[in-house]
Amino acid sequence: METQRKSSGDDVGGERGLLYTWKGYSYSVTPERLLLPRPVLQVALGTRHGVLLVEGGQVYSFGDLSWKQSQVPELAKPTLESALSGQRVVTVAAGSFHSGAVTEDGGVHMWGDNGAGQCGLSGLSSVPNPTPVALMDSDTSPPQTVPVLELACGGQHTLALSVQREVWAWGSGCQLGLNVSIFPVWKPQKVEHLAGRYVLQVACGASHSLALVRCLGPLDVHRPPVDKCRQCNQLLYTMTDKEDHVIISDSHYCPLGVELTEDESRLEAPAPTQRLKTSPSEPVLSSYTSTSGPANNSDPSHPQKGQVSLANGVQPASDSDPSEQSTEGSGAIAGVKNSPYPDEQALKDYLKKLSDNTQAEQTGKATAEGPQTLLPSAGRETSTINSLVASCASAVGERVASTYEALSLKKMMNFYLPSGASKSGGPAGIAGTVPGVGDNTTERVRQEDSVQTKKSSSTGDIREEEAEGLRRRLSLPGLLSQGRYAVHLLSSSYTLLLSPRLLRKAGRPKMRAVALTPLGGAVSEAQEVLPTLQTEVWSWGHGEKGQLGHGDNLARLQPLCIKSLNNKEVVRVAAGAHHSLAVTAQSQVFSWGSNSSGQLGHMESPSTVPRLAKLSEGIRVWDVSAGERHTLLLADGDCTQPIIYYSGQQVKEGMEENNTKETCQQQEEEEREERVGGYTQQPVLLPFCMNLGYVSSVFAGGQRCLALSDRNVMGFIASLHELASAERKFYCKLCNIKTQIIHPLLELESLSSVLGQVALGLLQMLVGQFSLLRHLTGQHAASLTSNLRRGRDVKSLLILDHADIFLESYHEYCSILGNFQVMGGFQCLTKPSLDIFGKSPELLQRLAECSEENPAMADLLVALFSLPTRHLHEYGRLLLKLATCFEVCSDDYQRLQDSCSKFEALALQLKRKRKEAEYTFHFWKSFPGKMTDSLRKPHRRLICESSNKALTLQNAGRFSVNWFILFSDALVHAQFSTHHVFPLATLWVEPIPEENTGLYGLKVITPEETFTLLACSPMEKAKWLRSINQAVDQALNGAGQDTASISSGMVQKLEPPISRTASYTFYKDGRLKEATYEGRWLAGKPNGRGVLKWPDGRIYTGSFKNGLEDGFGEFVAPNKTLNKNDHYEGHWKDGKMHGLGTYRYASGEVYDGSFQDGMRHGHGMLRSGKLNTSSPSVFIGQWLQDKKTGYGVFDDITKGEKYMGMWQDHLRQGTGVVVTQFGLYYEGVFKDNKMMGTGILLSEDDTTYEGEFSDDWTLNGKGVLTMANGDYLEGSFSGEWGSGLKVTGSYFKPHLFDTDKEKTHAVKLGRLCVCAEDKWQAVFEECWSQLGCEAPGQGENWKAWENIAVALTTSRRHIQHSPELLSRSHSRTLESLEVIPQHVGPITMERYHTIRLYLIKACDTPLHPLGRLLETLVAVYRMTYVGVGANRRLLPQAVNEIKSYLCRIFQIVRFLFQDLPEEGGVIPEPTTNVQEKTEPDSNDAPLDSPKPSRVVSSSALLLPVLLPRLYPPLFTLYALDKEREDDVYWECVLRLNKQPDLALLAFLGVQQKFWPVSIPASMPALGEKQQVLSSTKDACFASAVETLQQISTTFTPSDKLQVIKQTFEEITQAVQSLLKQDFLWSMDDLFPVFLYVVLRARIRNLGSEVSLIEDLMDPCVQHGEHGIMFTTLKACYYQIQHEKIT
Repeated sequence: METQRKSSGDDVGGERGLLYTWKGYSYSVTPERLLLPRPVLQVALGTRHGVLLVEGGQVYSFGDLSWKQSQVPELAKPTLESALSGQRVVTVAAGSFHSGAVTEDGGVHMWGDNGAGQCGLSGLSSVPNPTPVALMDSDTSPPQTVPVLELACGGQHTLALSVQREVWAWGSGCQLGLNVSIFPVWKPQKVEHLAGRYVLQVACGASHSLALVRCLGPLDVHRPPVDKCRQCNQLLYTMTDKEDHVIISDSHYCPLGVELTEDESRLEAPAPTQRLKTSPSEPVLSSYTSTSGPANNSDPSHPQKGQVSLANGVQPASDSDPSEQSTEGSGAIAGVKNSPYPDEQALKDYLKKLSDNTQAEQTGKATAEGPQTLLPSAGRETSTINSLVASCASAVGERVASTYEALSLKKMMNFYLPSGASKSGGPAGIAGTVPGVGDNTTERVRQEDSVQTKKSSSTGDIREEEAEGLRRRLSLPGLLSQGRYAVHLLSSSYTLLLSPRLLRKAGRPKMRAVALTPLGGAVSEAQEVLPTLQTEVWSWGHGEKGQLGHGDNLARLQPLCIKSLNNKEVVRVAAGAHHSLAVTAQSQVFSWGSNSSGQLGHMESPSTVPRLAKLSEGIRVWDVSAGERHTLLLADGDCTQPIIYYSGQQVKEGMEENNTKETCQQQEEEEREERVGGYTQQPVLLPFCMNLGYVSSVFAGGQRCLALSDRNVMGFIASLHELASAERKFYCKLCNIKTQIIHPLLELESLSSVLGQVALGLLQMLVGQFSLLRHLTGQHAASLTSNLRRGRDVKSLLILDHADIFLESYHEYCSILGNFQVMGGFQCLTKPSLDIFGKSPELLQRLAECSEENPAMADLLVALFSLPTRHLHEYGRLLLKLATCFEVCSDDYQRLQDSCSKFEALALQLKRKRKEAEYTFHFWKSFPGKMTDSLRKPHRRLICESSNKALTLQNAGRFSVNWFILFSDALVHAQFSTHHVFPLATLWVEPIPEENTGLYGLKVITPEETFTLLACSPMEKAKWLRSINQAVDQALNGAGQDTASISSGMVQKLEPPISRTASYTFYKDGRLKEATYEGRWLAGKPNGRGVLKWPDGRIYTGSFKNGLEDGFGEFVAPNKTLNKNDHYEGHWKDGKMHGLGTYRYASGEVYDGSFQDGMRHGHGMLRSGKLNTSSPSVFIGQWLQDKKTGYGVFDDITKGEKYMGMWQDHLRQGTGVVVTQFGLYYEGVFKDNKMMGTGILLSEDDTTYEGEFSDDWTLNGKGVLTMANGDYLEGSFSGEWGSGLKVTGSYFKPHLFDTDKEKTHAVKLGRLCVCAEDKWQAVFEECWSQLGCEAPGQGENWKAWENIAVALTTSRRHIQHSPELLSRSHSRTLESLEVIPQHVGPITMERYHTIRLYLIKACDTPLHPLGRLLETLVAVYRMTYVGVGANRRLLPQAVNEIKSYLCRIFQIVRFLFQDLPEEGGVIPEPTTNVQEKTEPDSNDAPLDSPKPSRVVSSSALLLPVLLPRLYPPLFTLYALDKEREDDVYWECVLRLNKQPDLALLAFLGVQQKFWPVSIPASMPALGEKQQVLSSTKDACFASAVETLQQISTTFTPSDKLQVIKQTFEEITQAVQSLLKQDFLWSMDDLFPVFLYVVLRARIRNLGSEVSLIEDLMDPCVQHGEHGIMFTTLKACYYQIQHEKIT
């Protein structure tokens, strides 16, 4: 990337990006500086040329540029590539003879030799100038250009890494990793095998490719596994289910092969004579690999060319006949098939077994003759596990893998683990018969495998490494020994037998070792911003020199993961011509491939697997580059300035490079010559590197070396290098501690017994957190290194932007470290450590940087584990050093300064915490043993203690011992053998004033005890007060926010809040014993919201006051016998249920109503019976101390009876009424729940009995029985009603003689029932008490209003917590109610309306006492008169009940508005219009301001609110009562309505002058009239008829009267327009017309309407205009009933 210029103006005079070049490593070499106009950012070297990128994005080329038309001599100075001017290049690359550049927008430009298509331009053998090459993604439609991040160029191919982190390739050779058969590939194509992987970097050798890939994490999107062959579409896997095991087979044979063309094989095989024919399922074998002949050749077309044709036909034969395997030919072939993918472990084990080095070398070279077949066949890897395998093998899971890592079987199992992540390659045949050579099956396999290792381990070394030690101690059954896991290695297809029993067994979660590392926190969070260390290296292409690192010399057509580098944390790869390098986060270098000139940095063989380069200890390599036969390493030495090592061939002085491209043979010869010349056995330090300044990166290519360096201006560059170097050093240190100390400790058998459960858990947490910290450091080191290599600026320092990640990790680590120390963990580790590290702790001393003589082992361990905290100072120091390089006013300075102070502050805080931990640890050492065990907790720290008698208990006995110990979470009061722990969260302390006592006392309050502590001096008192308060405050805030420790000079008043949230378990006997309370506290008592849980399952959730339940709360109490819960929700007072609530009993009963002192008291409803069915019985009424007492209604649904009357102690007692569903009606006296005494019984047909009763429906004693027709019996009766009565008495038939007609026996009902005033008294009393009155009307008016305001606001607050309870209109009503109307002063009309509107709103919400009252009254009214209660005989009672409601509510309203006149009172009228005064209006539609009404009456004010809610049950009763009359009326209406208008008018005797001659037409043209013909029907007086019909849609009598009045007006209007003059009605004229209108209106229940108006009409209206009109309507009704149709 281009360097950002620094604010201190560093770049003046070319101090950055200086370039030096040299060859070889002899002492006489002096680097030569290449001068360029601008700082160089990046260099790329080919065999004989180089490309430079300078600041500003320009590109220069130098060296032998044979593709330029004008051939320049080689040593000419760098020339600008002008074709790129105008483009801003961000990175460049060079292959052997071609170059590439990437511009800012991700475009690719290529130039140079294009003989093999490596420039991606068809038809040109060479490209003289940079030319754009487009990468088109054909998967998208339309195809889109893919932007590129970086390029890598090889001998004949180019790789590009796209912004999406996918690899694209073009050029020639198998090193492209593409599924193609024809080369060259001109057009860039995606390497499908790596699709879906996150590729971090690519590198190209002469004929091989490397990719650094991020391991698949849990967050990666797992693609569905491929389970069909992409070419022949057959299933790749089959599963056979035998009785006791499952066989999973992947022996899929794909008949379609891809053949290499002539062109390709020429490129592939170094010797042109030998042509290889390959199927897609094989790698191309190098020319060295000779086989013993074309055995079983499936394609014998060119056998004479000596090619090897390993085709798909080989193996089925051997499948069916394993014995054939023994023949030499197929044996060899099987070997060849097997070897390309040996499992690393297997290979290493095998190599170890081969003691003879030559043999080992042979194997390394993979000669396909003998040794190959020795390779354990378990090395073969499987292919993708599709969902089928996943389904049956998921149980085996990663657990088994991670547990049996030690078993050689582990890798085998890995393959079969379910993986959701297999990625598939391009269209590929599966190597059906060959176990695992399939060119991309194997690949798939590979991925599979890598996914697996990933899954079990790569969540970083973190999980995997920690678990290792424990795994070895896992007491799981050895699977192998029990034979439950059988792997049959058949000659071709592997079958894995998994016994279902094993699967079940493996599926048990118990198999997991202790999860050591909680992989949360810093790592995952940092994952996104920090570079990943969980990487894999993949290689592909030619492998004849072992440069692929798979342990053989075979080529690979597809990318394949180098297993041995997994978990090595590779952060960078580099490729020389025929060798490869990988740098790890631990600054080590792995190298493999050709070692002809010692370029690998070691002389071990075989060099086909990655091995560590030999460097002396303490040399940390952080950049590498490789040329043709040499390697450059950039490393940290002892000082901050980087040093350079060289490894490889010596370049002879004056030796010119030939300008020809050598063929392989020539190279071979040269190699031999070179061996005679000089080369290094191991990396050599270049003596001149210290003169180059601060080298930021090295480059090698061909035989050349380059170094890019900066001068140290203002010390900035040095400080950056120092920071990075310190971090790398620290990371290596942590890794050493981990491998050399922590692992051996964890692997000890005796560890758990030595440490005990708690300490072992803490140690595991500590190690886990240590790993997280180590991992974070590694990631940070990698990021600092890449910053050095690229930007060298402050902007990209992660430690500035993400300081919190570091701070949190260190904080967490130190907390756990402290906990472990407090628990004496390090003391316990002393013995195991001595066992392991012997009596000579040099290793420990060196690692712990401890300089003491003979330190104690425990101290060494403490020092070792607290190393990370020392590193915080280092961060602070280096950031400060960096900051000094900037102007004080600059942003960079500020950021560095801030971060520095954060780290310093944390370092101080952690130092204090360490001291606390040490102090606490020493305290426990001296503390008496028994108590230690119970009091010693990992997180508990000692603050102060009173062993010096500084604090004593007031009034303590003379010989008692009282020892007070203040911990960070509790105050402990210890006595001889007992101790008591007071948690700080629920501890309050206050000083006792010393005025008169002379004692220095502190009062300590806890939830269950209060005691006084006496200090020996004012100083001590102040110290303890401050310590306790501070500790309490910290305990409440969580220990994380440490308050700065208070210096004795500043007496800071740090009082913790007196009100707080905490949890506490009560221990003293009493109601709360062993209950746990969690919630708000105030001075030692629960106060506010909280939850109280008893051990027996009772739970209270709600408000508390002064330690008791008070306010709204929910209570659950388990009912043991029914195994269900009782559940109460409602109000509480002083720890008891009090006020309104709902109690659901476990039995299914539900009580909804008032409570007092925990008992049902007041008005309430009890529903009994099954919850889901309609309950069999409901009681609603008054309760007294848990018993039904007073008036109540009981609906016995099973019997179909309803009782309305008085109760006492749950029994019916007093007068009452019973109605049944069969129409029986009883009213009379009850005693002991039975009808006893006098009563009246009526049946549906009006048969009546009046007399004595002895039991329900049982007559007993004197009485009169009257028949429906008036006959009656008088005498004494006995027996049950309806089942044969015995009678002794006289029979009368009164209507026999006319004279007796007067004496009819009419029974007067209503005498023996409860009078309306006595009903529902509890409901009204509740309302009064809500208003703050003892008894109705006794109380203060202002207090009532205050109570209303409180009720509204608390209810609103209660509802705000759960807004869903409230509709929007409801909340508006509530808001408007908060404005209280003026309630004192004379009432005017205006105020009367305000009051009226207020009442309407108040009655609209149950949160207002009046609304609540109304709601309850509506509920009880409906309970009484709906269902069985809809009995016509109850009508008078129903009407009286409404009237009594009106009267009683009016009393409350007058109490609230005391100036309201009493019933019938008059409001003085401002106008003097006499006529209006007589018009005592009702109210119409509630909100229109109606005509002023003068007389105040309860019905005018309250009926509009009450009646609409009670209308249905009431009107039903009217309809039942008037049923017979209404039927007669209706029959007549129907008959008369058959007549046309004129006939009906004539029949009713309407005067002719009122008959309309014409009426407005239905579709009137202007003024057009329609003639009334004799047939016209329903047309006359139509508007009046329509108006009258509205009587059924109104509720209150006043509204109904208004409708009648409007009807009269409509009639008058119609007549006036007819007569065209004013007109005064006489009753004789009016009545027939009105009768006509009534008939035509066809109102069904007119009789009921009339009676309702009559019963509930406002008395003051009766004699006015309304009264007369109503009388007219009533007369019409009677007239119609008795109308005789002649």
